[in-house]
Amino acid sequence: MNHPIRCAKKKVGRLALLLASVLPVSVLLVACAGSPDNVSAPEPPTVGKPSTEMNTTCDADAVQYAIGAPFDEANVPMLQSESGAKQVRVLRPNSAATMDYREDRLNILLESNDMIEALRCG
Repeated sequence: MNHPIRCAKKKVGRLALLLASVLPVSVLLVACAGSPDNVSAPEPPTVGKPSTEMNTTCDADAVQYAIGAPFDEANVPMLQSESGAKQVRVLRPNSAATMDYREDRLNILLESNDMIEALRCG
């Protein structure tokens, strides 16, 4: 039968062995990590802050006249220019689209017969 003191000595011995093997590796990892030299985090975006870029948002109201017209790829640059959008996304019925909101993107939503159903920013 094991004596409680012997069991405790074995456990302490195992713990010491474990620490002796882990400690040097830990010291090396910390030494290699170092510290960055004068590195600062980027400025977080602020809500409602006016942008320094010109015309970064989309104005869908400027192109509402195109609703009901047949869609033509040749008209995309004109709609993009008139809305001030930096990007254009054409969405047909049942097409997959990301749900991210982009204030500088014009979405052209089409009906199944390729008629323009709606023009929205986002």
